[in-house]
Amino acid sequence: MNLVDKIRVIEDFPKEGISFKDITTLLQDGEAYKAAIDLCIEKVKDIEFDVIIGPEARGFLIGAPMSYATKKGFVPVRKPGKLPAETVKYEYQLEYGTDALEMHKDAIKPGDKVLIADDLLATGGTTLSTVKLVEQLGGEVVGMVFLIELEFLKGKDTLKDYDVRSIIKY
Repeated sequence: MNLVDKIRVIEDFPKEGISFKDITTLLQDGEAYKAAIDLCIEKVKDIEFDVIIGPEARGFLIGAPMSYATKKGFVPVRKPGKLPAETVKYEYQLEYGTDALEMHKDAIKPGDKVLIADDLLATGGTTLSTVKLVEQLGGEVVGMVFLIELEFLKGKDTLKDYDVRSIIKY
């Protein structure tokens, strides 16, 4: 199955000059969605990990089914104020201003081997922020898997110290 054919491309969204890769069309096709998750699992089968982390929100769509299939725990990373228990926070710079991500303080234990799963690798900023949260709690990021990588944005350069893998490359 060619997963690229299942991804809708929307030009000039969310602003002019952006060629948005919309995975909702892939998600709507049960066989394609299963194939995508299976390929992500296959891509990291040689990595030993204890838990999968998925950044809000589309990382949930990749990480949670991978977690289920591999019988590993799943940890959501969210925008501030969305998690009910005590959290750790990491603030990062955007082109104009700052943003932040949070994770439950008890989600990662020192020494945990963590796999980050997300739908898209662009510049790598969100993923690097997720790495910083894991490291604050004493976990070790042993790998990352993305359904899509936008190679021209050079996110792998931002994440050069980590094992980065992707299924579809644009």
